[in-house]
Amino acid sequence: MPWRGPEYEGERPTLGWYVLDWMMQNLAQPGRDDGEPFVPTREQAEFLCRFYEVHPVTGKRVIHRALLSRPRGWGKSPFVGAIALAEACADVVADGFDADGEPVGRPWHSLRTPLVRIAAVTEDQTDNTWLPLLEMARGGSLAADYGLDVLDTVIYLPRGQISPITSSATSAKGDPACFASMDQTEEWRESNGGKRLARVMRFNAAKLGGSVIETPNAFTPGEGSVAEQSAADYQAILDGRSRARGILVDHREAPPETDMSDERSLVAGLRWAYGDSSDHPDGCVLHDPPCPPGWSPIERLTSEFWDTSNEPQDLRADLLNQITHASDAWLSAPEVRAASDLNRQVQPGERIVLGFDGSRKRARGVTDATALIGCRLSDGHVFTIGVWESPARPEIGPDGQPVEWRVPVVEVLAAVHEAFETYDVVGMYADPAKWESHVADWEAAYGPRLKVQATRNHPIEWWMTGGRSNLIVRALEKFHTALTEGELTHDGSSALVRHLLNARRRKTRSGIQIAKAHPDSADKIDAASAAVLAWQCRLDAIAKGIASEKPEMFGGTF
Repeated sequence: MPWRGPEYEGERPTLGWYVLDWMMQNLAQPGRDDGEPFVPTREQAEFLCRFYEVHPVTGKRVIHRALLSRPRGWGKSPFVGAIALAEACADVVADGFDADGEPVGRPWHSLRTPLVRIAAVTEDQTDNTWLPLLEMARGGSLAADYGLDVLDTVIYLPRGQISPITSSATSAKGDPACFASMDQTEEWRESNGGKRLARVMRFNAAKLGGSVIETPNAFTPGEGSVAEQSAADYQAILDGRSRARGILVDHREAPPETDMSDERSLVAGLRWAYGDSSDHPDGCVLHDPPCPPGWSPIERLTSEFWDTSNEPQDLRADLLNQITHASDAWLSAPEVRAASDLNRQVQPGERIVLGFDGSRKRARGVTDATALIGCRLSDGHVFTIGVWESPARPEIGPDGQPVEWRVPVVEVLAAVHEAFETYDVVGMYADPAKWESHVADWEAAYGPRLKVQATRNHPIEWWMTGGRSNLIVRALEKFHTALTEGELTHDGSSALVRHLLNARRRKTRSGIQIAKAHPDSADKIDAASAAVLAWQCRLDAIAKGIASEKPEMFGGTF
């Protein structure tokens, strides 16, 4: 029979509650000698319920790949060690529903020999999870009840085993592991074999219908780590650029406005990042009523920020769990997020300006995106009208070959026309590269009505490349200052945020300009360029006194 249906709003079928009970009944708390049971926090219990969610009709597991990102000391490694033991011994293979419509499972050994791997790029990293896992297995009755032979380097099951594995292992490929934990994937890169190991672990689990969990700290954008790629894969699903399914990303970081120089702000940021593990006397800030204090020493962690020998960016990543920026990033993630305002809405008929950056088919590499960005004249709120970019994974044609993605020109032209019909557009700046004929058409159609114009002969054309480097540098400086100083807000759209964070600083003789990480990078910046053009157009409109004018009637067919 299918699932019984939700008994409260938001309830979904899951084996998570069973796994939670199993952990408390069978596992010992690591770091103690009194045999106290391992008790996950409420925050960890919520993750278990999502990770072990099952489909309400088929009864099969929904999630096969998860990323759990928390600051150092939160307890990721012992927690994922407990999950590894559950995968080895408990009834975690979804097996439909019982007579009451409740999800049920069976153990892996009822299907095949279960192999569970604790993966990392070095042996020291595997110890993060392996050592507390051994304590949980030895401290209670688990070994006797389930017939485990718990050795220092491997745990033998009656059928199967649990063991650590590193990127140097030559036997990873083809290893039929039904579950793998992957620790500190913010440090897994191509150069240390981490990316290859991650691919192998995921593929091995996929063949068996198994699962993997990553437990990184905040990654540094631009380093090409496994954690960064996993976050990008998940974002592509949310954006509709990928048809992949079954990925769960649970990342929490301190709010972007956290001030590391202000103790009250810093404590609030640490309490949010550490959640239920915070030892603050007022308990956690995630739940109402709050959970009791945990183990993470907030006061001690705060003192790390006063130690001048520590690097601020390391503190943000390790303790606040904030994804900050690459060394050559134009803007940091906290800066971009702090400028977002999801509550501001631009209504039809409001006076705005537009910025446009287009692209076409590339001779090689990945086709750039095309972006149309608006900016409200009254308050400088930047909003996304349209961003057209290739999917994260190319579609495969009938011949089995990837289908080349191209910008949907007709759709873009329709969006521009609709913007002029919907809003009181008083200016538009567009980089005409590869769109010269269309920009010329826009100038002919809309130019006479624009109150702010790039030049008399070309009211819309505004080159972001070429011999206008001084103007480009100044426009970029103005946008950067406005965003970081709180003069500018944006709608927080995924594409705009992602493109702003992808932009890299490039020093020229005229000053700082922006570019992709490298010419063939799949990380696009076109929405950032369009936003800069929209902001420059707004500044020019204000300089002309247009912002104080009364809006006129607009609309019509052009």
